[in-house]
Amino acid sequence: MILALRALGVGDLATAVPALRGLRAAHPDRELVLAAPGWLAPLADLVGGVDRLLPLDGLTAPGQSVAAVVAVNLHGRGPQSHRLLAAGRPQRLLAFRCPEAGHHDGPLWRDAEHEVRRWCRLLHWYGIPADPDDLALLRPAVPGTPTGVTVVHPGSKIPAKRWPAARFAALARVLSRRGHRVVVTGSAAERELAGRVAYQAGLPDTAVLAGRTDLAGLAALVAHGRLVVSGDTGVAHLATGYGTPSVVLFGPVSPHRWGPPVDRPWHRALRGAPGADASAGDLDARLAGLDVAQVLAAVDEVDQAVRGPGAVAAK
Repeated sequence: MILALRALGVGDLATAVPALRGLRAAHPDRELVLAAPGWLAPLADLVGGVDRLLPLDGLTAPGQSVAAVVAVNLHGRGPQSHRLLAAGRPQRLLAFRCPEAGHHDGPLWRDAEHEVRRWCRLLHWYGIPADPDDLALLRPAVPGTPTGVTVVHPGSKIPAKRWPAARFAALARVLSRRGHRVVVTGSAAERELAGRVAYQAGLPDTAVLAGRTDLAGLAALVAHGRLVVSGDTGVAHLATGYGTPSVVLFGPVSPHRWGPPVDRPWHRALRGAPGADASAGDLDARLAGLDVAQVLAAVDEVDQAVRGPGAVAAK
């Protein structure tokens, strides 16, 4: 059995897809098990090649014994994640170098590296090819999923990554006037935020899908969508995985580390000037520096990229 650890969130799993595909190709006859939070099971099914998910709550030991021939740390640099995998006594541990955890093999960690390329480089060190461009996700079959909608996703677990709700509302209002069928998504905890954005944008209550879609439903919505506008969060990575045009707003974390591929013009990553004035509490200054006009301009750019000759999103 090959055990891969990635006990994080939606975007984290999406950025590990090329590495997981590399492991699948390198070990076609072995069971590939992903250790991740149980609620990510619908997304794990969309990676392709993952045989089963081992539910893992953070970096606590799983509730069942795991006898892995090869354990792969796609979670972090250690030492806790290294020790968790080493406790299962795999024949081989593929991980970044971490003397503190007694792991002296593997490449050195690079803080500024893009998250997708980080895990591909790890596997390359151990002689396993992985293509960082292999990001496509399988499309879920969810009956009743609306098609061709524009997904506006104003929420984030991290306050510094939340572009102001009033700006999302202003953006949604203009997009709706331009003919976009706008829906506002989010978790159940973000339903009030989504409702406020929709109300201020003049959208009907039916446009508020926050808390009404499970993970598979959200993936299907993005997979068949027209456009995604969001902060630096999981839904942005779903847009990349499905080739759905997107505009992603970055603040505290650089798009050079977590953004969509720069060679795909139907995805645009925006980040304000470092000297911008943050006047909205915990909001990151660079995100505060982005105004509605800039985001609308980026929407026009991705729309032109999709409609222009020779530039068709990988739908």
